[in-house]
Amino acid sequence: MNPLPEATQGAAISLSALMVQPPGLAPPTPAQQRFNALLARIEQLSGHIERLQTWSDRHRYAHIQALRESVQQAQTHRKSLLLFVHERLQTADFTDRQQRMARGLVRGLIDQLTASADPQVQALADLYVSEVDTQEAAQEQAEAAQRLRERIEEALGQPLNKPKQYQTPEEMMQAGMRQWQQQQEADEARKSAKRAARKAQKDAQKKNAAAEKGEIPPEALRAADAQSAIRTIFRQLASALHPDREPDEQERLRKTGLMSEVNAAYEKNDLTTLLRLQMQVTQVNPQSAARMADDKLMAMSVLLKEQVAALEEDLDQLQSRLSRELCVPVLAQADESAMTQSLQRLQADQRHITDSLEADLRRIQNDAALKRWLKEQWQLAKVQVQDRDDF
Repeated sequence: MNPLPEATQGAAISLSALMVQPPGLAPPTPAQQRFNALLARIEQLSGHIERLQTWSDRHRYAHIQALRESVQQAQTHRKSLLLFVHERLQTADFTDRQQRMARGLVRGLIDQLTASADPQVQALADLYVSEVDTQEAAQEQAEAAQRLRERIEEALGQPLNKPKQYQTPEEMMQAGMRQWQQQQEADEARKSAKRAARKAQKDAQKKNAAAEKGEIPPEALRAADAQSAIRTIFRQLASALHPDREPDEQERLRKTGLMSEVNAAYEKNDLTTLLRLQMQVTQVNPQSAARMADDKLMAMSVLLKEQVAALEEDLDQLQSRLSRELCVPVLAQADESAMTQSLQRLQADQRHITDSLEADLRRIQNDAALKRWLKEQWQLAKVQVQDRDDF
């Protein structure tokens, strides 16, 4: 191991200080290499988690608050647009085509505002969901859904399951994504089953061979050695930190706090924390690990491997949670400045939506401008539908 720092009392011990370094120029054994690699992976994963959490704490509140304010402003502008277009439908001189475009726009605004449960919005929703409008909208949705279905089936390489159940492009897209995910999960399940079967077969062969020879399987021995090693470290720490043996009140409080850390680490089989505390508290000679037998290192690696798996799961959950909350991809390997720029772009995009809605409100105050705007919105909606179908 690396030389122990002079002031270990109360100091943080890095995992690199726990790594085994053979004396002299002797190359590390495979067991030592495995032990060191697992420590390095634990340190890497712990660093990723700490870095992501720190970055999130620095940006999360302001980002979510900015998005919430922009969304609320956008909804306010959408409601104003809805009320304005509805009022002009009652009084302006629109052609039949312009009326259809205006009603379609009103329905779209109502869809975006439905979640608000605003009484005015609900009243207009009841008014505009007439039989004619509903049939017209349903026909448009059905045609778009059919076009999207053809593209999804082409991408999947198989027919979509029960396509008649899905009447809108959104439903069709969700069904396609579910079927694609099911395909991926089925493929992964088959691969996992094959891997598990091969592993079970190998394990059974090893156990049978060991049983014939009257031996205990090496995995069981390593697990037992690992528990024995962790109990030994725990007992050493418990003896060194026993608060009842300390006459000094301040030192007793310090040892009580450290003992709480020891108990928590022991309950979780957290070998790295116990090793660090052992170096910090008992002044164990770091070079003693270099003389530790390979079978002991391999046994301790069993616990380290469990810690790696737990940290990998924690990191995956943290990345997923932050990605959902912040609405941008959050990955441990990503550059912090790049993720921060993603937050800023998302805020800018939402502000642009809000500013565009506000500009539309100012623009359509006369009938001529309103009619031009209705035509533009109708054409834009058609382009968006086509882009969605192409996607």
